[in-house]
Amino acid sequence: MRAPFALDLRTAFRGVRRRSGVLLAGPAGWGEFSPFPDYGPEIAAAWLACAREAAEEGWPAPRREVIAVNATVPAVGPEAAHAIVAASGCATAKVKVAEAGQSLDDDLARCEAVRDALGPHGRLRVDANAAWDVDEAVAAIRALDRFDLEYVEQPVASLADLARVRARVDVPLAADESVRTAEDPLHVAGLDAADVVVLKAQPLGGVRRALAVAEAAASQADLAFVVSSAVETSVGLAAGAALAGALPRLDHACGLATLPLLDGDVTSTPLAPRDGWLTVPETSPEPDLLRAVAPPPEEAAALLDRFEAAEAAAGPIGEEDR
Repeated sequence: MRAPFALDLRTAFRGVRRRSGVLLAGPAGWGEFSPFPDYGPEIAAAWLACAREAAEEGWPAPRREVIAVNATVPAVGPEAAHAIVAASGCATAKVKVAEAGQSLDDDLARCEAVRDALGPHGRLRVDANAAWDVDEAVAAIRALDRFDLEYVEQPVASLADLARVRARVDVPLAADESVRTAEDPLHVAGLDAADVVVLKAQPLGGVRRALAVAEAAASQADLAFVVSSAVETSVGLAAGAALAGALPRLDHACGLATLPLLDGDVTSTPLAPRDGWLTVPETSPEPDLLRAVAPPPEEAAALLDRFEAAEAAAGPIGEEDR
């Protein structure tokens, strides 16, 4: 069974205002295929591999049943940022910075509010989504570190520039946007470009592939790993939770508390954290909710066309993929 879905975001996040895709049912359960609209079939094929893994195989055995997660703070004002963190129950917060049309002063005010909400012992990380150049990144990181940053996620676009920034600042750096294929984390390790690698189950082709990537990268450098979502429904988040649950080492809270960004879900038992912790449940969509999030016929047809284009790019599942 293939079920197209579309959900609005409560607050625009990284310029995205709507998340859509196809949910796939199989003998092991449900998987989510939700590549971003600008991704072509070859990139989307990895996202399909993750959905197939969930539907056809299920997840590897977990090493942990609960996962610490971070609150996610969009580029909102200080008062709203404080409220988001205070209501989350999380001891870690990730704050969006370097938003188009905003200034470093806006980032400083937002981070000051978040630090106040977290208290002195909470962990505060920021995410620039590759918006700075090297000099801008160095200056901004030094200014923002007055709030005792845990790490800075993707301050610049390329791995080479990430390595240049890392050589000039004392704050740990994390690679996210520059990690989109199985080879990327190995490049991070080889360039000494980051201290932390953000893993996402869909872009890396599923939980097992992501685990293999992490193992290979960790064999080359002393890297830590954080699992993050791609702003998915509970079905897609379950893949991230399975990955976080199966990693041999997990030193940081994960970015899997993103469901509140969506205006709805496909299950009445959503994959939402409690007091900063996420318990990994089995997650299946419910027929009434699937009907509620079904897009108009033209949009549904386009989503199924994307699914089939990714299917053609990926080819059939063979024994080597299992």
